[in-house]
Amino acid sequence: MAGHSKWANIRHRKGAQDKKRAKVFTKLIKEITIASRLGGGDISSNPRLRKAVSNAKSSNLPSDKIERAIKKGTGELEGVIYEEVTYEGYGPGGVAILINIITDNKNRTVAEIRHIFSKFDGNLGENGSVSWMFDKTGQIIMESKSGSEDTVFEDAIDAGADDFYAENNFYLVSTSVDQLMVIRDRLDNAGYVIKSAEIEMVPKTNQILDDLEANKFLKLLDALEDNDDVNKVYTNFDFD
Repeated sequence: MAGHSKWANIRHRKGAQDKKRAKVFTKLIKEITIASRLGGGDISSNPRLRKAVSNAKSSNLPSDKIERAIKKGTGELEGVIYEEVTYEGYGPGGVAILINIITDNKNRTVAEIRHIFSKFDGNLGENGSVSWMFDKTGQIIMESKSGSEDTVFEDAIDAGADDFYAENNFYLVSTSVDQLMVIRDRLDNAGYVIKSAEIEMVPKTNQILDDLEANKFLKLLDALEDNDDVNKVYTNFDFD
């Protein structure tokens, strides 16, 4: 798959194994809240909210928390007002980094992100400094126990997928942004176990690092992902 790297596989496994449930729930609730604030609380007419709720259910976020997050976003319940912002920069070895932020205080968050970059030999850049290195695409992750690689590949392509990638414990289906949820529903209706359906920023090319630079970069990445306001981090990192 173009733009796919070994790091994407490792990142998926790391995310599945290491992230604490409470932190995952917090990020899911933030995404639901801002999706409902921007597009309304009707899932049928708000694709971003529908995607967020679908992913929340896949992560076993309780239904009452989902409902409260939607109502806080629409203003039916009082709550924190979140804003969405993107930061861009470079890590050790010249790795490009895109950070999707959901925050209730941009001044606090940018100071924290700048400190993390500085602490781990990175540089926070200007808007547009690295975003051109990525393509926006839909990505669906399914459990490999859903079916054989050949069968899933055929069904994914028949459903309208652009590309398909198989790893030991999961399948990744690539789609256009506007067809993400359509293809997700087709695969779900076909009986496949959907873990997530997300709009991702996929690097056009990868920046390959040696072991020393890779270790430096991973410390920066871990620090960014541990920040409560960081929703997603995209990079073009790869290694030999």
